[in-house]
Amino acid sequence: MNELGKPHSEPLRIIIGASSQTYPGWTPTQEEELNLLRPDDWKRRFGSRRLRAVLAEHVWEHLTYEEGVAAARLCAEYLEPGGYIRCAVPDGYFPDEAYQRIVQVGGPGPADHPAASHRIVHTYRTLSRMFEEAGLRVRLLEYCDEQGVFHAEDWEPEDGFIYRSLRFDHRNRDGRLGFVSLIADAIKL
Repeated sequence: MNELGKPHSEPLRIIIGASSQTYPGWTPTQEEELNLLRPDDWKRRFGSRRLRAVLAEHVWEHLTYEEGVAAARLCAEYLEPGGYIRCAVPDGYFPDEAYQRIVQVGGPGPADHPAASHRIVHTYRTLSRMFEEAGLRVRLLEYCDEQGVFHAEDWEPEDGFIYRSLRFDHRNRDGRLGFVSLIADAIKL
């Protein structure tokens, strides 16, 4: 067994900023124990072991663009070849004014609002460029384009469950999109 309680043969898959998220086969982590910007946290936690997957649902928008590149590089350092980061963030091209007010940089209101620490609202272009700068190949799973048209590919929830997605978010009903995320896999070659 490794320190995460997994057999050494079982691939390591972690959730960054998990809060209360727990999924079978995934190890939840919190910012205080595994910070995306602190290499010592990663070295202490993983040493020379490699990760199969990193799941981050609505985490990267709390980093500046430059911090996002640094965080992606740090994750990539610990990914095995073919390993990936499944990342979901608010989508800057989703054509809904109320949504954009909620996800805006600095949030819509008081300091205790979850979006108060948003530092960037990504589009598929900025998120792709950020991960590519970190040396990863990007596969877009769900996103809006510049015209606000929503695009979605099939993806397996077992490979990283994203609640705020077309299939799973309760606000997306009867063919109407109520809440979307820009979702991408950033894959280590």
